[in-house]
Amino acid sequence: MWSAAASLPLLSACSGPLSTLEPAGPAAASTALLWWVMLVGATAIFVFVLALVGLAFLKPGIGRDVPPKRWLVWGGLAFPGVVLSALLVFALLTGERLLAHPDTPGLFTVEAHPRQWDWRFRYEDGRESANVLHLPAGRPVDIRVVGSDVIHAFWVPRLGGKIDAIPGHVNTIRLQADRPGTYGGVCAEFCGVGHLDMQFRVVAHEPADLEAALATLELGGQ
Repeated sequence: MWSAAASLPLLSACSGPLSTLEPAGPAAASTALLWWVMLVGATAIFVFVLALVGLAFLKPGIGRDVPPKRWLVWGGLAFPGVVLSALLVFALLTGERLLAHPDTPGLFTVEAHPRQWDWRFRYEDGRESANVLHLPAGRPVDIRVVGSDVIHAFWVPRLGGKIDAIPGHVNTIRLQADRPGTYGGVCAEFCGVGHLDMQFRVVAHEPADLEAALATLELGGQ
């Protein structure tokens, strides 16, 4: 809790192409909102405890007439229990909105194939791109992350959360870019000596521009 409150002066530095606090899509915005709500909740508990400590130093014996059991029930159970329960409910509701639902209208699907040490993205028509993911702006996109050699993790911080690529499994994550632009993506799971080189770009296009970009790709290759 101390770290949550102490981080407040440092928030101005939380920006950049990989910042989760600069969301550019609904999934990332929900994640950022959840982070802020968690920070507020943790800070509330932290300030409450500090206030009690301050009272104990400034006015010794102020709580002497309060039975210890009441302190434990209301201060140690009721207050943090209410705050943490509210945070849990909010987190569950937020998480539900981030799930991929295949019947979503206008859904765009891409397969992501990570390997040591690059990414290949395969589109619905069989075309592929290397280390550059093309997707439509303003539309939901399901990324089907196909595991291959070792465990990797697909993460575009400004568009959504991360998901692991586990050999022999296919995991799906829902992303959406609010507007055209270029966003940074990384492998968020240490996967060997070339881990730092497993970066990629996500380019969100207007519909006409997306068709033009995909038309330049080759079937089964760059």
